[in-house]
Formats: sequence, structure tokens, C-alpha cells
Amino acid sequence: VQLVESGGGLVQPGGSLTLSCAVSGSGFNFSAYDVTWVRQAPGKRLEWVSRISFSGFTTTYGDSVKGRFTISRNNAKNTVYLQMNSLKPEDTARYYCRIVGRDDGGPGTQVTVSS
Repeated sequence: VQLVESGGGLVQPGGSLTLSCAVSGSGFNFSAYDVTWVRQAPGKRLEWVSRISFSGFTTTYGDSVKGRFTISRNNAKNTVYLQMNSLKPEDTARYYCRIVGRDDGGPGTQVTVSS
């Protein structure tokens, strides 16, 4: 199974970005798995950001992003999204998506929030 994150970039504080996580794999049933977003800033531990259930009906968020980020998914496209609003410099990190219960990983996408 391959995961490819995209959509990162440089944005000013208060700005927005939408990250995408495209999942592919022969015979892999994407719609049966929850997916999470995690992030890691230089010199810091990996931080859990958000999780979405396999159906998309249940979403949860870390306290640091609650009310600003929105996770969603399109099972027909095998893709999970992370809409990030009101970005802060402390959101600067490399963002990764992960399939819950599996070890597959992607390269991540860099988000830098700076004026």
C-alpha cells in the first residue's frame, strides 16, 4: 500500500491550506480503515493531529488544532483531506497520513507558516 501526501507549502499566519493523502494498493480496501494525520516539527516528537473513521462519520482532533482543522475523506477516490484554517507558526511541521493498524507510510508534505 502506498500513501502520498500533497498540498503543503509556505503560507502566512492566518492563512489556509488543504492537504491530501492519496492511498493506492492492489486489492486494498481503503474504505475499511480509519486514517489519521500526524505531524512532526524539527526537533520535536511526532504529534497526532486528527483521525477519521472508515465511514467518515466520526472525526477527532488534537487540542492544538481543534476548531481550525477539518478532516474528511472520499472513499471513491481513496483520498483523505485535511483542511487547515487560521494557521499559526506553531503548525509548521511535516505532515503525514497513516492508516490505522498498518505500518505503511508516505514521504509527508511540508507545511511552513511564516510571514
